[in-house]
Order: sequence, then structure tokens, then C-alpha cells
Amino acid sequence: MPEAKKVTKVAIVVSEGTFDKAMESLMIANTAASMGMEVHIFHTFFGLKLVTKTANPKAPGMYRLFTGMFKKKMLAVGVEDYPAQKKMALELGVKMYACSTSMGVMGVKQEDLDEGVTVLGAAGFLNIAADTDMQYFIG
Repeated sequence: MPEAKKVTKVAIVVSEGTFDKAMESLMIANTAASMGMEVHIFHTFFGLKLVTKTANPKAPGMYRLFTGMFKKKMLAVGVEDYPAQKKMALELGVKMYACSTSMGVMGVKQEDLDEGVTVLGAAGFLNIAADTDMQYFIG
């Protein structure tokens, strides 16, 4: 009987909600999921807003004014925008979590979250992350 191939698992923590952090986290997640990896993304603090229905991340600081230009440049080289990347991630089976403590601090309610996002505390995510092969901290 052939030995079962071990699935590589990836944990990503996103703690900022800017355009660059949003795109970075989803591009890594979508690439990993496309390669057959199991991906978990935990959104906490300001990263929490990325999994809300009204998410519209902007570039940081004074670069905020150039967010539209960044989006056009990315599209020109075949990189879809944030909503399309997030939709792709969910379709690829990327598991997204909203930090329950951050939700309370930021005033985010369950109904504010995108469909498919699970509310989870830090301890719950640490249990998942402890069993992963790679961990990324974006923020």
C-alpha cells in the first residue's frame, strides 16, 4: 500500500489592514492553496477589517493617494484586485478566521463579516498553528 502524502499546512497572521498587507496575505495564501497546501489565515487587530463585507484596503500613509494606480499596475500584469483575490481564496478552500477579541475591541459584529469567515479566539488559532509547517506574520 503506498504511503499517503503529507499535506503541508500554512498559518498566516494578518494584523494590518492596508492594501499591501491585504494583497500579500492573499497572494501567498492563494499560491499555497493552488499548490495543494492547507491554508489558515487569522485576521486580528487592524487586519480584521479585511474580512468584513465593506473591506476596501488602501495603500499605507501618503501612498494611500496612489492606491488606484497600484491596482491598475497589478491588473496590467495579471494580478486581480482584493475582492477577486479574497473570493479565489475561499473557493480554493483557504480557511479565514476573525479574532473574537479583536472583534469586541473594534466593534465588529458577526453579521459584518464575509460569508465563510469563522470567528475564533487566539487560543483556537494557536492550536491550529501549532500543527502547521510554515507560519507567516503580516503586519
